[in-house]
Amino acid sequence: MSYDVIVLGSGPGGYPAAIRASQLGFKVAIVEKESLGGVCLNWGCIPTKALLKSAQVYEYLKHSNDYGISASGVQHDFGAVIKRSRGVADKMSKGVQFLMKKNKIDVIMGYGRIQSKGAIEVTAADGTQQVVNAKYIVVATGGRSRELPNLPQDGKKVLGYREAMVLPEQPKSMIIVGSGAIGVEFAYVYNSMGTQVTIVEYLPRIVPVEDEDISKELEKQYKKQGITIMTNASVESIDTQGNGVKALVKKQDGSTQVLEADVLLSAVGVVANIENIGLEANGIAVDKGRIVVDKYQQSSVPGIYAIGDCSPGQALAHVAAKEGINAAEHMAWLEKKHAHLPEAMDYNNIPGCTYCTPEIASVGYTEKAAKEAGYNIKVGKFPFVASGKASAAGATDGFVKVIYDAQYGEFLGCHMIGTNVTEMIAEAVVARKLETTAHEILNAVHPHPTMSEGLKEATAAAYGEAIDI
Repeated sequence: MSYDVIVLGSGPGGYPAAIRASQLGFKVAIVEKESLGGVCLNWGCIPTKALLKSAQVYEYLKHSNDYGISASGVQHDFGAVIKRSRGVADKMSKGVQFLMKKNKIDVIMGYGRIQSKGAIEVTAADGTQQVVNAKYIVVATGGRSRELPNLPQDGKKVLGYREAMVLPEQPKSMIIVGSGAIGVEFAYVYNSMGTQVTIVEYLPRIVPVEDEDISKELEKQYKKQGITIMTNASVESIDTQGNGVKALVKKQDGSTQVLEADVLLSAVGVVANIENIGLEANGIAVDKGRIVVDKYQQSSVPGIYAIGDCSPGQALAHVAAKEGINAAEHMAWLEKKHAHLPEAMDYNNIPGCTYCTPEIASVGYTEKAAKEAGYNIKVGKFPFVASGKASAAGATDGFVKVIYDAQYGEFLGCHMIGTNVTEMIAEAVVARKLETTAHEILNAVHPHPTMSEGLKEATAAAYGEAIDI
């Protein structure tokens, strides 16, 4: 078979790349070894949000008296929660199947390996092989749970995120190593359903990529929820003999402590899936475990592109999707099917969202990074306890924090923690994209009562003009 474009992987980067290429007039195929939608849709973004929603509903019901509603005998069915999560993922995967048909994209199931610049060898589940040809190849093979030598994952007692999503029964206790998005989201899910959770973080604070104020607030809220947090600590070794798992934890002062739990979740990040896909044999450059690309996602070999977790940008679904679209549009520009070069990604204006409770959302510089970059800054914070909408919703934890350049009012960064803030961060992303200043945010009338007023109020606070605090 011969195509214009073949996409290797159908995750949140791969399938948008295929669709955009088809829209631009290319004949497209997508190669997928497991399930359409990739890890994000089947084992990551989507099913975890379903688990989180079930946990939140359970929490609401347990605290229904706070809203003047009596609900007695509230219980959760762990198996049903897992089943709902898988059902949501399956439905979304079928949605991607529909999109492939709608856009006349051929789906080739099997393991793809780049054979040469214009050819991919696909090995099906039954071992049969075929070679498909294309002028352009997009590598969108994604990532997997990073496995540390001292934390070998057996899938039963020492888990990656996939196993944590489909446990046959709820553990009574869990150790989570790592406090990035994956770690803190699972911590909320399992703690809310009654599992005793301990987070072990090597760095001085949890969610370490976030602004320091966000880390402090989440730690405060998590401790209030009953989650044990150990920072400046590392798991040196584990013992899986016996019923559960024992973890030897080394603290900052050099002392050690043995933690015992039913299971341990290793949430220490992701590693790119770039092994055994033909990179070395075809001279495709790799650096620090990622495929080297230019600003249009093209690798060191012209005609072969890389997007998503296997390329250097942030390992986020929305980053992968835009990179995939950019790659397709660059091919179209080369083929004179598209009049303009795609706009290169601005990796300093990518929103990061963590869907625990309270949620975290951020974009741009942290306060520390802005100072290190040499800016003279104005910082404003608006606590949700002063928000009428938050008070009415019983969701007063958290705040909005904004950072502006003092000289020109440039919107340098925005950091939020609280209910539904992942739905609010897009305003800051668009504002920064449009080079909006603090003056314009202050003069854009925000609806009342809403949580979104918090962004304007935080901006007002930065300039000494706050009304509600």
